[in-house]
Amino acid sequence: MPLVTVAANPESLLNRPEEFLIFYSDVVDGKMWCSDCRAVDDGVQQTFAGPDAPIGVIVYVGNKPEWKAMDNVFRGEPFKITSIPTIIRLKEKKEVGRLVEDEITTERLSAFVQGQSSN
Repeated sequence: MPLVTVAANPESLLNRPEEFLIFYSDVVDGKMWCSDCRAVDDGVQQTFAGPDAPIGVIVYVGNKPEWKAMDNVFRGEPFKITSIPTIIRLKEKKEVGRLVEDEITTERLSAFVQGQSSN
């Protein structure tokens, strides 16, 4: 299943059908401004590609100044994102696992989407 991209407020993300939320930096001049986001993107794209792949949604947290602002909406409830990239697994509108920055390796992401939760 391909990844979907949404622009949404954090609370509304809990009502989406996708099981995985992938928080990335905005795209600026044709690429994500966050080098960590760019570094994991190929692995994320491969993990969520194909008809039997899990369903995920990409959420862009803003350009660099917006993300760095302490009042960025994604830094608050319900997800309290502190670093990007972050991947959150939801089950029944609740967070059941999270991978952040360098935790997002091919092996860990594969285990994570297969239900081996990480917090």
